[in-house]
Amino acid sequence: MSAPAFISVRGRRTRVRVAGDPAGPPVLMLHGIGRSLEDWAPQYPRLAQGYRLISLDLPGFGFSARSPEPTTLQVLARGALETLDALGERRPLHVLGNSLGGAIAQRLLALDAERVTSLVLVDSAGFGPEVAFALRLLALPVLGPLAIRRTTRAGALMTERLMYADPAVATKERVDHALAIARQPGPGAVLLETVRGLSTVRGAKPGWQAELAAAVVKYPRPTLIIWGEDDRVLPARHLDSARGLLPHAETHLLPGIGHMPQVECPDRFAELVLAFLAATKHRDGTLPRDSAASR
Repeated sequence: MSAPAFISVRGRRTRVRVAGDPAGPPVLMLHGIGRSLEDWAPQYPRLAQGYRLISLDLPGFGFSARSPEPTTLQVLARGALETLDALGERRPLHVLGNSLGGAIAQRLLALDAERVTSLVLVDSAGFGPEVAFALRLLALPVLGPLAIRRTTRAGALMTERLMYADPAVATKERVDHALAIARQPGPGAVLLETVRGLSTVRGAKPGWQAELAAAVVKYPRPTLIIWGEDDRVLPARHLDSARGLLPHAETHLLPGIGHMPQVECPDRFAELVLAFLAATKHRDGTLPRDSAASR
């Protein structure tokens, strides 16, 4: 299943992509808010050798059907686990999460710690109050729904460019894909639910972040944290908070890179992840990893 395909997950139409070595350790890749599994496409040819790669459009995002419940981190994490069950993958996972996907990865750890071998958190939500102004506006009662209903090519281009330090990475193909998702009947409502559940117009709500922090401290795992220094969605100073919370984590700040290093500098990103995964094989996955922070 080297190309995206649809499967049924508890009766929900769910879009997944599975590739790599079926016998290799499983690597689950979780996208950010309003995004899709395409955000991991550059990593498939780079990470596939020796690993089974799994990505999905999370419930209600991309081209996957939503959960019947209101969208929360818990619902999204459970949806990821249910997708793995539907694929017959129940081995412990290396979990990679970008942006909201990083918060979902942490929630997945709290939900079922035995299924998580390690964490790779990429410009992850959960480490600070600051959020891009465009996302905070969606929390407003009138402007949020209006913005969702009136998605234009110019708006999609602006949003896509927000993801990268280099505007050239926001290609026509990526903008076309964003517009195709925006035209689906469900993702707009799920996006609003998610934003309003996690933030206000002032920034991220602190309660869910504190809850995640307690979980990752309770269930320490080898952890790699990667951040783009020029991230305009979740600023790079959040990395300092992450280092304070997870002093055992290996961390990397990437100069000249925005919110999605896995897309903007795919070779460097894959190099860091493969080195981390290789080192993790030689450690007990239940133990924290001691590593000097690097810049």
